[in-house]
Amino acid sequence: MREVVFTKKNKDKWQNYEKALTGKSQLNPEDLTVIYLDLTDDLAYAATYYPESKLPVYLNELAGIAHRKIYKTKKTSGSAIKRFYLHDFPLMFYRYRQYLLFSFIVFLVFAAIGWYSTSQNLDFARWIMGNAYVDMTLENIKKGDPMAVYKQANEVDMFLGITINNIKVALYTFMMGITLGLGTLYYLMRNAIMLGAFQYFFLEHGVFWESVRTIWIHGTIEISVIIVAGAAGFIMASGILMPGTYTRKQSFIQKARDGLKVMISTIPFFIIAGFFEGFVTRHTEMPDWLAILIILSSLTLIIYYYVLLPKKLYLQYNEPSKS
Repeated sequence: MREVVFTKKNKDKWQNYEKALTGKSQLNPEDLTVIYLDLTDDLAYAATYYPESKLPVYLNELAGIAHRKIYKTKKTSGSAIKRFYLHDFPLMFYRYRQYLLFSFIVFLVFAAIGWYSTSQNLDFARWIMGNAYVDMTLENIKKGDPMAVYKQANEVDMFLGITINNIKVALYTFMMGITLGLGTLYYLMRNAIMLGAFQYFFLEHGVFWESVRTIWIHGTIEISVIIVAGAAGFIMASGILMPGTYTRKQSFIQKARDGLKVMISTIPFFIIAGFFEGFVTRHTEMPDWLAILIILSSLTLIIYYYVLLPKKLYLQYNEPSKS
């Protein structure tokens, strides 16, 4: 986008921000935050594409005023990291909620395909999961401990190994967005079909409930954030496929940056999922009520963070206050 077009598109907005920031009226902290985030986005864009222009200087001055006002009028607790996770990221993620829904639907469809395919031919599970894993699981079922695989490794080693592996899978899912989303689609498909085949395999052998109450202790968060990683990949792909008024390169850079923010948001959840798989899932003797509590609590956390909190913040900053 040429500088003149970018300026014309945003000039009125910047002038309104300048009047609000330099005027005598007192802005509430929430409005200041929205202004600050918008200005820093515009500043990053202007500094990247028009570095020799006076525009980045002007926007930097406005952003500086907004920043100073925020920290004068609002008591802030915690670090910038805490603010990113609890405020800045959820507010940004609201505009990408449709990508999360799309990723979820894609995953659900392919999981159903994996389930159905295994129901038609049980050997499909061997093709997906491998003979060694299937044979080991069948042996564990015969021994009366179908989930014994989660007890074999040392807790710390399993926690570290699983966490690192899951983060790698999620990163691949995200980065494959550069293939116009086809690579992201493939990784979601592969994980979803495996899950569907895996669950039907246990149903066929009469230990479905034992698999659900055990696997989903860590799987609720693990699978959910892989779906979120899929959304990040599709966000990146949209920068190439739907550039809008930006050049394709400019759009890609912006969407890739937002997709990366989505990936950063998943790191704590992968750590939690890895902890559960390494230290908690192995306790298959725990009562059903405790397993169900962990699963439902995990699901509630995911839904709140990626669905409810973004909507709450968006409405808080965009709906007029009622007096």
